[in-house]
Amino acid sequence: MHIKEAKFVISAVQESQAPQDEVPEIALAGRSNVGKSSFINKVLQRNKLARISGQPGKTQTLNFYSVNDAAFRVVDVPGYGYARVSKLNRKNWAKMNLNFLRQRRNLRLLILLMDIRHEPTQLDKAMYQFAEELDIPFAICLTKADKIKKSQWNKHLSLYKKSLNLPTTDALFTFSSVTGEGREDILDLFESLLMDE
Repeated sequence: MHIKEAKFVISAVQESQAPQDEVPEIALAGRSNVGKSSFINKVLQRNKLARISGQPGKTQTLNFYSVNDAAFRVVDVPGYGYARVSKLNRKNWAKMNLNFLRQRRNLRLLILLMDIRHEPTQLDKAMYQFAEELDIPFAICLTKADKIKKSQWNKHLSLYKKSLNLPTTDALFTFSSVTGEGREDILDLFESLLMDE
């Protein structure tokens, strides 16, 4: 897949504010500091498309990005698990996220972003279990792969396989927003899910 164009469309705090059309969407979910904005910018090759903040937990809305003249959209779902955000805010975000992922008819793929350096947290595991119950395909993208030696990747992939009780490591993608590692694999995944549109 070749990314010709990408632009920000709208921020929404509920599904009713989201674009009301038939454009297929790919949602990204992950912890607040997992690097979702960097992932979007690298995969779509637009350096400042998604704002990168030094403060985790800044994304508090569903952010929609149109790709290739609305061939599809990428949706950045608010990050979960950031401690400095109030419990009420966390609860509201969780409700918004889960409702959106359950009810949004446009969704074709959910990508769960997790930090390859660390074992999945309880929230990561809960999100994985939730994804298992959804009626859409999902994959797990392990970000920040440049932060550990390549010789250590298999060890970390095995850790994720065991921790999440995966049958294989086939659904695990390594990714680095610094080196571009894994970008082509992600685009191939996008294309495979969107080919039927």
